[in-house]
Amino acid sequence: LHTNVRVKDLDASIAFYKKLGFTIFLPGIPYLGLSLDPEPEALPDASAKALGLESGTKGRACIMQLNDGFPKLDLTELSTAHPSAPLSNADVGLVRICLVTEDLTGDITTLKAQGVTFLDDPRTGHAELAEVAVCKDPDGTLIELLQVHMERWEPFLGGG
Repeated sequence: LHTNVRVKDLDASIAFYKKLGFTIFLPGIPYLGLSLDPEPEALPDASAKALGLESGTKGRACIMQLNDGFPKLDLTELSTAHPSAPLSNADVGLVRICLVTEDLTGDITTLKAQGVTFLDDPRTGHAELAEVAVCKDPDGTLIELLQVHMERWEPFLGGG
């Protein structure tokens, strides 16, 4: 699974996702004909049509990855006019990206020191199965950080 995140400013988004531990996997999205070059390039007509975009749409992009594997994120900056705002948790559709952590408190401390702001303090979920905290990327996409306590899940997984 990989996710495409449409961004307004590719360079600012790369800097943000690097704070979350992502690195650039590919300096472009070859199958779309886009690169990380500073000057936006026109998508080939076939790519624009496949994505439901107008012919002549220009863009820049890269593929980022976490921990030398998955998840992978395609970050795409496109020239289309008036992009809509990201969805919120009240909407239908893909509303947030969730990243699992083994040290939520430590990660939040590190991210706050780098200027990342969170919607609220970390919260403990039902039956203390996990702790969760949510921040936003530069364009408002919700990023959920989740620390799961699998040792507490046995009753929910049919083991007790």
